[in-house]
Parts: sequence; C-alpha cells; structure tokens
Amino acid sequence: MKTKTLPKMKPTDVLVKVMAVGICGSDVHFYEHGKLGNWNVTEPLILGHESSGQILAVGSDVTDFKAGDRVAIEPGVPCGHCEYCRKGYYNLCPQVQFMAIPGTDGDLTQYIVYPSDYVYHIPDDMSYEIAALSEPFSVGVHASQLLDVSPGETVFISGSGPVGLMTIMAVKAFGIHDIIVSDAEPFRLETAKALGATHTIDVTKQDVVEEVKKYTNGEGVGYAFEASGNNKAETQALMTLRRRGKIAYIGMPAVDEAPLNISFMTTYEPQIYGLFRYANTYPLAIDILHDNMDLAGKLITDFYTLEETQDAFERTRTAKSESLKVVIYPNEKLRDK
Repeated sequence: MKTKTLPKMKPTDVLVKVMAVGICGSDVHFYEHGKLGNWNVTEPLILGHESSGQILAVGSDVTDFKAGDRVAIEPGVPCGHCEYCRKGYYNLCPQVQFMAIPGTDGDLTQYIVYPSDYVYHIPDDMSYEIAALSEPFSVGVHASQLLDVSPGETVFISGSGPVGLMTIMAVKAFGIHDIIVSDAEPFRLETAKALGATHTIDVTKQDVVEEVKKYTNGEGVGYAFEASGNNKAETQALMTLRRRGKIAYIGMPAVDEAPLNISFMTTYEPQIYGLFRYANTYPLAIDILHDNMDLAGKLITDFYTLEETQDAFERTRTAKSESLKVVIYPNEKLRDK
C-alpha cells in the first residue's frame, strides 16, 4: 500500500476512520478505461466514494459530532456560494469537489479529513456496509423526488444493477407497489423480485415495450427510470410511458447519444428528466435503509480488504451474473463471504 499525508484539519473538519467502501460503476470505468464521459485520469487518483466510517477527532468548531460517532459520508462538497448551491441544487454546482473524479481523490483509504457538513450520523444497529449504500441509494431517492413519485402508479426500472435495484427500494418507500424491472442477468432479476419487483423482463428473451404494455393493459407506466446506460434500453424506456408519464435517465451512457421517437413525444407528452447525482437526500436515505436493512443486505455480495483492492475491482468488472455490490474494508475486515 502507498501512503499519503493527510491534510491539516480545519475547525469545521472531522477525521474519519474509513470502515467500508462500496465499488461504484464509475470507479470501474476509471479503473478499466482511465476515463468516464468527459473526465480523463491523467495522474494518480484514489478511487472510492460510497463510504462510511467512525469519527476519530473533530475540529474546534464542530458541535454535532464527537470521537466514536458512526457516520455515512456524502462524497460531494460544493462551493456553497454559486446560484445552484443557494437554490439548494448543490449537485449541479460547477465547482463541486466530488470524490474519485479526476482532480479529487476518493476515500478508498484508511483515514480521511472531511468537512463535517457532509457526514451524517447512522443508527447504532446499522452496519457500516449498509451505511455505505447511502450514496448509491441516494440516486434512487433523488430520482423519485425529481419525478414527484406518488402512490397508485406503475413504475418501470430499466436495468437491475445496484442503482436500479436500489431504485426499487426507493419507489416502494414513496408508495409504489407495481414495479416492473428489466435486465439481461437472471441473478439480478431474481434479486429484483426479492426486493419487491412485481414483474421482471429478461431482455434477452422478451421485448421490453411489449411486456410493459401487456402488464399495464396497453396503457404504459406512470414513471420510468433508465438505470442501465444501454443505448437500446435508453430508447425503449421512453416508449414504456403512458401519456404524460415521466422518465428519469440515471445510468451513465455507453455512448452519448440515443435515438428518440419524436412522434411518440409529440403525441404522448412525456416529461423527460436527466439526473445528476443527488442533493439533500442523505438523512432520508439513511432512514429508509434503516427501515429496510434486511432487504438492503441482499445487495452486498462480496467483501475484500484494502490489500485485495485489485481483486475486488476485477470481481466487480467481470462477475455481473453473480455479484452485486462489492465492499472493501480499508481497515479491519468486518465480514467474510
């Protein structure tokens, strides 16, 4: 392992012993390709941004935390002064420093010094592994809030990776009961059922739009979430909507552009939302996860030490048919499987 000197603590900072870090798809993109979207890795970069830990020390101005507190860590620190920050949309801050994006190191490391405004208490009975899910789960929570999800509608979720699966939990918390989920991996579709999906679609055998229409008596769904990033799926997901339905594009695309059916759009008036991370979601995400810890635990399938980081990334990259969320323990290993 390499060592790096910690920055000096500011009065509003905390020192955190990092206990669990989940590997995200963006981490794998940087690991495998050295780039993601418009971001390119040009110098050494510490990955990891889905994390939890224990506070070891607090700055002189910190009053909400003390040594020994268990916390989840929100990985983006905005400027706090721009128009977007002032309006509460700090996820869109042009100056945000987001962990594991080139220019800002992540927290796949034993200790970090971090602003206390972006760490959150977790319940004593919540494991560090589940607390680390607060970051990807926040994506589903933010998407549900953005679409103003309300009970009584049917939802379609395209893609059953960790974010798509956690979106099942999010929409259920917002009162949705009818949930259709698609994927190409039987293991992930079975997990979707275990988390509450009422209908699943194997995209290798079934047509997504036809299946959704069949399930909804030809009407289409009120809300769709595209979480795969697959070009064909991005096009199909829009077509699953009923008139005036809403769709959120969550997944990072494999290519930047996807064809859209303009005739469908000018006839059905779909409401289309792009989604960038999240804002003001962590307290709610932690509460929902705490109420659903048994279900959330189904998402965590693999456990590694910091010394086994390369193995963990290879597992995430190559084992989609049997692996979901891979967790790395930067300090002591808390669980084996």
